[in-house]
Amino acid sequence: MSREILLLVDALAREKNVAKDIVFGALETALASATKKRINDEADVRVTIDRETGDYESFRRWVVLLDEEVVNDEAEMGIIDAREVEPGIQVGEYIEEPLEPIDFGRIGAQAAKQVILQRIRDAEREQVLNDFLDRKEYLVSGSIKRMERGNAIIEIGRLEAMIPRDQMIPRENLRVGDRVKAFLLRIDRGARGPQLILSRTAPEFLGKLFELEVPEIEDGLLAIKACARDPGLRAKIAVQSNDARIDPIGTCVGLRGSRVTAVRNEIAGEQIDIIVWSQDPAQFVISALQPAEVVSIVVDEESHSMDVVVDDNNLAIAIGRNGQNVKLASELTGWTINLMSEEESAQKSGQERQGLRQLFMDKLDVDEELADILIDEGFSSLEEIAYVPLAEMLEIEAFDEETVNELRNRARNVLLTEAIVTEEQLENVSDDLINLDGMDKPLAAKLAEHGVRTRDDLADLAVDELVEIAGIEQERASALISVARAHWFEE
Repeated sequence: MSREILLLVDALAREKNVAKDIVFGALETALASATKKRINDEADVRVTIDRETGDYESFRRWVVLLDEEVVNDEAEMGIIDAREVEPGIQVGEYIEEPLEPIDFGRIGAQAAKQVILQRIRDAEREQVLNDFLDRKEYLVSGSIKRMERGNAIIEIGRLEAMIPRDQMIPRENLRVGDRVKAFLLRIDRGARGPQLILSRTAPEFLGKLFELEVPEIEDGLLAIKACARDPGLRAKIAVQSNDARIDPIGTCVGLRGSRVTAVRNEIAGEQIDIIVWSQDPAQFVISALQPAEVVSIVVDEESHSMDVVVDDNNLAIAIGRNGQNVKLASELTGWTINLMSEEESAQKSGQERQGLRQLFMDKLDVDEELADILIDEGFSSLEEIAYVPLAEMLEIEAFDEETVNELRNRARNVLLTEAIVTEEQLENVSDDLINLDGMDKPLAAKLAEHGVRTRDDLADLAVDELVEIAGIEQERASALISVARAHWFEE
């Protein structure tokens, strides 16, 4: 009998091209299923087959639970009864009793056979999938076999792939028999086996198409650094040359536009802007906004945003139809881009200067002239005045050493006083508010002034209320409230 099992396992493993351990596992499941039918369908049976000899053992088992949690006496046992059998047993462990193995020769039940075949089919599909993934073929090509509720089903060898409706290029009319390319987005492992989920709208799809058309990318002479798309309408792709002799844009465009045209034809004529990637974020944003010309740019590292100024003639071009150009540039670079005209920029700078002037006048008790000197010298906070190296401040022609020391002392005293006030206000603030993602102590102190002292207090606020209380941007306010409310949904 043992030899019969070993021969069967060997034959099935060879025939189906799966590991022997998969077949052993399928046989164990089949034997356990057949044994359960003989005892009780609700029982739990474990079968082990010795991989070397083919001998097998059967056990009936009960999982140990707290007494009040026991529902199925055929497969579960309360902890009190279990410890009468095995004193040291813990919840979650098993009580087992040996069963007399059923005659393998009489298992011929259809159910057992189906279990074995199904497990082997699953293993085959998994093996085919793993072979496919090992080839790292993220750009998939195939013919559409059928349409299901707007989704295109494609057969790729022995695997089934699907392009969901929302991953098709808008206004693209795919039909049965059409040969298409797509990007491997993810793998869904459902009841019918693994299915490849493809996309024709993913930015990565554009990058893979260029890799296919531009051999210099595969050779490592060019690199695609980023892609952004408005599928079917417009895309931006950033490329870098790893060889100074190669023009990255011209290489991607190809002779008479042959390469970029081939890519466009595959994605329904989508307009493609090819730009040169730059390590300098500001230069990268300027390139990404092409064809608009940038007058000036101010980078805010803290908020990861840039104020980009263009003249009136270029503003519409920079924004693009329905904001498309600036949206794609922002996605491509990863920076928030605030476009403005020269007039708007001047107005914003004036407001910021006025606010800073008032801050210095109020906090440092100086006149407007001295406040303007500080601003003109590049000071933008009390911290800079308090802690910038003394030698740097002494280089300011309008200040003597006595003035410099007085300004530094006043700034430090203000900061110390504010820190003490903040700590006092935080005494009645709960830790769950202070430790919230996106929160800082000054903001928590400001909220405490308005009676917001716990995470739930913050969660009860509307976004516009938080903006008004804290004087922060709407985007940050929305993010803070979302984080504060997260535990409600978890519960």
